[in-house]
Amino acid sequence: MRPFDDATRRNIAAACAAFTRLPEDGVAPALKRAAVAVALTAAGEGDDTAFLLTLRASHLRAHRGQWALPGGRCDAGEMPVEAALRELDEELGLRLTGAEVLGTLDDYPTRSGYLITPVVVWATDAAAIRPNPDEVASVHRIALATIEREDAFDFVAIPESARRVIRFHHQHSLIHAPTAALIYQFREVLAGRQTRVAELEQPVFAWK
Repeated sequence: MRPFDDATRRNIAAACAAFTRLPEDGVAPALKRAAVAVALTAAGEGDDTAFLLTLRASHLRAHRGQWALPGGRCDAGEMPVEAALRELDEELGLRLTGAEVLGTLDDYPTRSGYLITPVVVWATDAAAIRPNPDEVASVHRIALATIEREDAFDFVAIPESARRVIRFHHQHSLIHAPTAALIYQFREVLAGRQTRVAELEQPVFAWK
């Protein structure tokens, strides 16, 4: 149990500070920069801390109807932290500043040509969440205790790749990489482990 309070904020900020991101040396320059927010807020039931997970609108051109962390492509000249905060505002109506940023995790290269930077933020005013129907079908609060279960994630093989596909079991849904990989690394950071996820595979349907 991680109550949504100042002590938890300090502990998670310390865990993020202790995490050493992989250097960007060797990253393919052709990849487009993107960022997502691991937005921490009150779970709504009890006092646990949760992160926000969205279901993308069904009419979107790319990755419609898929589970995702709030985020998107970086605008020209925009840094990943700036992009994550902007997207959080555009998608969920949450306006945060750099003061709410707790840290960043490893960049994740996607099959569709993006390099995603996860930005961990502390969103105190959960009542301000207003999903934008143009982008978000629904928003869900996932208690941190959920991703800390031993059976929350599994890894499977596919014939199209030598890399393992990671899956996050959420209720009756399977959430895949990149979202599952980013959530998994955050879970590992919370446990004080320097676990890398860039080599975890996405399912074939997400390669485009």
